Amino acid sequence: MSAHEDPRFQQAVDLFNRRAWYEAHDAFEEIWHETAGSDRRLLQGILQIAVAHVHLERGNLRGATILLGEGVGRLSSAKSGDLGLDLPFVREQARLRLEALQRETDPVALPVPELRDHS
Repeated sequence: MSAHEDPRFQQAVDLFNRRAWYEAHDAFEEIWHETAGSDRRLLQGILQIAVAHVHLERGNLRGATILLGEGVGRLSSAKSGDLGLDLPFVREQARLRLEALQRETDPVALPVPELRDHS
């Protein structure tokens, strides 16, 4: 069974999209520990984007910058449809927030990363 077929996967996506970052991280991490292959790298990228937002909420801009960079990097080869999601979309949203942090500007006005179904 692939990661996105796991019954816990949609719950993790829903938590991410509700901006329940810490809970989304925990949910994706459970699946990540049980996953091998290319799905594992993609799940790790999503996890890192979620944790970056935990850091943002706590005012840890350095931690947020590092984890957004790692998450974007892990999703760099993702194609639309991987994990049943539009991963290039979430990667681009995270990249824009990363660039704002790197410029030392507040990313609050930018769209928050969202996991959309691949259509």
